[in-house]
Amino acid sequence: MELKPLHGWDVTPQEAVALQNSLRERLVLRPPAGWRVSRVTGADISTERGNDMGFGGFVVLDAESLAPVAQEGAAVPLRFPYVPGLLSFRELPVLAAAWRKLAQAPDLIVFDGQGIAHPRRLGLACHGGLLFGVPSIGCAKSLLVGTHGPLGEERGATAEIRHRGEVVGMAVRTRRGVSPVYVSPGHLMDLPTAVEWVLRLSPRFREPETTRRAHRLVNALRRESHGPPLSTAAALS
Repeated sequence: MELKPLHGWDVTPQEAVALQNSLRERLVLRPPAGWRVSRVTGADISTERGNDMGFGGFVVLDAESLAPVAQEGAAVPLRFPYVPGLLSFRELPVLAAAWRKLAQAPDLIVFDGQGIAHPRRLGLACHGGLLFGVPSIGCAKSLLVGTHGPLGEERGATAEIRHRGEVVGMAVRTRRGVSPVYVSPGHLMDLPTAVEWVLRLSPRFREPETTRRAHRLVNALRRESHGPPLSTAAALS
C-alpha cells in the first residue's frame, strides 16, 4: 500500500521531541463517523542486542473470528537510538516497510506500546495512527507515565490512568487474577472504544490476539535471519 511520510526519519532526539509536540496537535481522539471494523491488525517489532536490524510486521485478523487472514514483515536497519519516550522514531520506519507490503489497509491497528499515555501525549500508537491513517490503539504491558487506583480481579475490571491531572488511559484486566494491560487511544480513537476492542481481542490470554500473533511473527522473522526460512503457513498458524 502507498504511504505518504509525515516527516523525515533522519532526526536527532531533540528534533524528535519537537516533532512529537507538533504532531500531537493533529491527533483526533474519536473514531470516524460510521466506522466499521472487519479487519484488525497487530503491529510489533523484534530486536536483539548486537544486531542493528529491526524486524517488524503486521498480522491481520478477521474481526469476528480472530482468524489470521494476512501478514507482512520487513527487516530494516535501525537508525535511531533507543530513547524512552521516542521509540516510535526507532520502530516506525521498520513498520512502514512492512505496511507497504500489505494488499489492503486494516480498519484498526493495535500497537504493542503507548497511545496518549505518554509524556508528550504522542506514543507509538498515536504516531503510527497518524502515519498509516487508520484508527489505532496503544496496548502496553507496563506503564510509561501516570498511576491508577485499585483494580478488581475479575476480567473486564478497569481503573483510570491519570497523569498530570488528566485521564490518559485505562488499566484493563483481560484475565482474572492476571496483571492488567495498559490501554490508551492512539489516533481516530477514544478511550471507551479502545478498552472495548482490547477486551474483544483478548478472549483467552492477557494480551490481545493481534499483539500475540504479531509478536510471534516478528520473532520468527528475527530467528529466520539466523537460519532456514520460515514458511508462511507456519507463521500464520
